Amino acid sequence: MQVILLERVEHLGAIGDEVTVKDGYARNFLLPTHKALRVTEANRKRFAHMREELEARNAETRAKAQTAAEKVDGQTFVLLRQAGEGGQLYGSVSARDIADIAEAAGYIVPRAAVVLDKPIKTIGQHAVRLRLHPEVSSTITVNVARSADEAERQAKGENVIAAALEEDRAVASAQAQEIAAGTLANEGAPN
Repeated sequence: MQVILLERVEHLGAIGDEVTVKDGYARNFLLPTHKALRVTEANRKRFAHMREELEARNAETRAKAQTAAEKVDGQTFVLLRQAGEGGQLYGSVSARDIADIAEAAGYIVPRAAVVLDKPIKTIGQHAVRLRLHPEVSSTITVNVARSADEAERQAKGENVIAAALEEDRAVASAQAQEIAAGTLANEGAPN
């Protein structure tokens, strides 16, 4: 289906572009959300009259999004979650969780602006892209940890999973040495 874009749509085009999209995408997303019009002579004339107003509105929303992006860009948000010993979360961190923690910190981040290719399922620091406007994006860091202490250690650059593994290995090695020493001492004792 041929449509005229009323705003910039990522990976598709800019305001006023006439593009061909699949019928379902046009009917189910672009047309109901008023991001596009079907290509007809009447709609071309309608768009020509609306163009200046659409571009002015787009510039205004882009400016608001740019100021919001400058405030939130580079911020780090800590999310405390339960996880197993290997760092695998019991559940996952979704776009809603990230939007909620950002709003709790005083930033305006709609859930639809959080771009996650897949949910976060491990502890650690994760870079998350925010698309606050089709032309404006920023990046934040989400520090997922089991405790506030662990979050601080991760923020300093420590790999807490590797540190816990190394600590477990050291404890196991010490226990093995104690057992071996006890076995040797018992071998020399008379029965």
